Amino acid sequence: MSSSSNNNRVLSGMRPTGALHLGHYHGVLKNWLQLQHEYQCYFFVADWHALTTHYDDLSNLENSVWDMVIDWLAVGVNPGSATVFIQSQVPEHAELHLLLSMITPLSWLERVPSYKDQQEKLKERDLANYGFLGYPVLQSADILAYKAGHVPVGEDQVAHVELTREIARRFNYIYGREVDFAEKAESAMKKMGKKNAKLYKELRKKFQEKGDDEALSTAQALLNSQQNITAGDKERLFGFLEGSSRIILPEPEALLTKASKMPGLDGQKMSKSYNNTIALRDSPDDISKKLRTMPTDPARVRKTDPGTPEKCPVWKLHQVYSDDKTLEWVQQSCTSASIGCLDCKTPIIDAVLAELAPICERAKEYEEDRSLVRTIINEGNEKAREVAKETLAEVRQVMNLSYR
Repeated sequence: MSSSSNNNRVLSGMRPTGALHLGHYHGVLKNWLQLQHEYQCYFFVADWHALTTHYDDLSNLENSVWDMVIDWLAVGVNPGSATVFIQSQVPEHAELHLLLSMITPLSWLERVPSYKDQQEKLKERDLANYGFLGYPVLQSADILAYKAGHVPVGEDQVAHVELTREIARRFNYIYGREVDFAEKAESAMKKMGKKNAKLYKELRKKFQEKGDDEALSTAQALLNSQQNITAGDKERLFGFLEGSSRIILPEPEALLTKASKMPGLDGQKMSKSYNNTIALRDSPDDISKKLRTMPTDPARVRKTDPGTPEKCPVWKLHQVYSDDKTLEWVQQSCTSASIGCLDCKTPIIDAVLAELAPICERAKEYEEDRSLVRTIINEGNEKAREVAKETLAEVRQVMNLSYR
C-alpha cells in the first residue's frame, strides 16, 4: 500500500544537541529551507529520542532544545511555511508509539542496522533497555502521526523508513479489514460520479491484473482530486486500489538527501564528538582562530615545501566554499609552494564569516526575545497536535478503543 492523500507532507526531526554547527547547516538545514517551500513540512525537536541514549543526564536538555530552535529560526526555517514543534509536547506521539509497539514483532527491531551499530559505538553507556530497542517504533509513530508522505533521510537511515512502511502495512492489514469493506468501497465509488467511478474501476483493473504502476499513480491522483467524498471513503478507495483493506496509516517514502560534504577542522566528518566543529553562532574571532590553526598537509613543514592539496583538510573546505578559479589557484600555488598555508586559508575564512554573519545577526534577535521563540513553538505544538489528534482518533476507532 502506498502513501495517499497526504503525500505532500514531509516530516523531519533532530535530536536536541544544543547549538548547531556547519555540519548541521550543510547536511540538514539547507535541505529543510528548500523543502519548506515545496511541501507541507513538519519539523520537530526529537527530545524523547534524546532519552534513548542519554536518559541519565538531562540537566542541559531544556537549554539544548531552545538553542537548537533558535539556530533553526536563524538559518531561515520559517514558522509561516513549516510547522515547528517539540515532540514531547504532542503526547499523541507516545500513544501511537504504544499502540504500534503492540503489533511490531521483536525480530523487526533487532534487525535494524543502527541497533547494533549504536551499541558498539556507545559501549560506555548502558543501552540494554526497552527505550533504546524500541526507539525505531517511536520514529515510526512520529512519521505516521502526521501521515507524512515523505521523510528526508540519508542512505544510512533508509532502513528506518522501510521499517515504518512495514509497521504501517501490518497495521492496515490487521485493522483495515472491515467485514463489509468491498461494499463500502463500492458505495464510496458511486459518490465520485459515473464518469470518475468508471475511470477508477478501469485503472484499478489495469493495476491489479497487469501490475500497471502508471495506472495506480493515475488512480491515486484521481482520488486526491475528489471533493465529494469523505476522508474515510477516500482512504478506503486507496486501499481498494491495491487490495482488500482500508489504508489507515499511509506508507511514507524515503526522500533521499545528498550526503553532507561538510568536513570538520581535522578533515573528518564535522561532529561535536570529534571536537572539530564551527558553531553557527561562533564569534568571528573564534571562527578565524579555528580556521587559522587547523591542521594542513603534514608534508609542508616549511613554507617552501611543496604540498599536496588532496592530503590537506583545508582543501576539503575549499571544495565546499570555493569557486573553480579559487580551486585552481590553490592547486597550483600549493603544489609549487608559492603561497603559505595561511594564504590558502584566507578565502575560506572570508567565505565562512560571510555565510554566518546574517545567521548570527538573526540568532541575536531571537536570543534577546526568548518569548517570541516560545510563542512560535507553542503555536507549532498546537498545530501539530491538531493533526496528530485526527490520526489517533481514527486509529482508536479501528482498534475499537473509542468508548462511547
